[in-house]
Amino acid sequence: MARRRTERSGGGDRPRDRLPSAAWLLAQVGAHAAAKFAERLSALGLSPPHAGILWALSTSGGLSQQALAEHLDVLPSRLVALVDELEERGLVERRDNPDDRRTYALHLTSPGRTMLEAIGRIARTHQESISEGLDAGEREQLAALLLRIADQQGLRRGVHPGFRSLGRGRRRKER
Repeated sequence: MARRRTERSGGGDRPRDRLPSAAWLLAQVGAHAAAKFAERLSALGLSPPHAGILWALSTSGGLSQQALAEHLDVLPSRLVALVDELEERGLVERRDNPDDRRTYALHLTSPGRTMLEAIGRIARTHQESISEGLDAGEREQLAALLLRIADQQGLRRGVHPGFRSLGRGRRRKER
């Protein structure tokens, strides 16, 4: 019968007492947070990529699909179906692009802006739930540290990691 190991040989260091690595914890908490956020968004009939498109258009309206794909670092062909779904729901619209008659400019509609407000409420609830074990100062410190790591890794601010599953565009190479 195998004996449970509670101590490491030579040091008495109990594996349960050691902290996991920061990278492992980031992966664990990040995967959990992403799954919970997707679950919360599903109540609106949206996925994180849908929400990301609406957010991007709220800050940079009038983008072509090509420019939006570049901004989100995804393949343009993978973005089309998502934009189609948002357009079918009346959340975005394609308008003639005054700068290039060959393309359309994407814009939020009034229902799209209303949906973005609902997404914002969900995001705030999500933030509170995920970080409820921290006080305000710790939350601020954690956010600052994570931002430094994200910047050092070349991650684009404000772009949800759910877009990675759609295939990467040409913007940069993996680190």
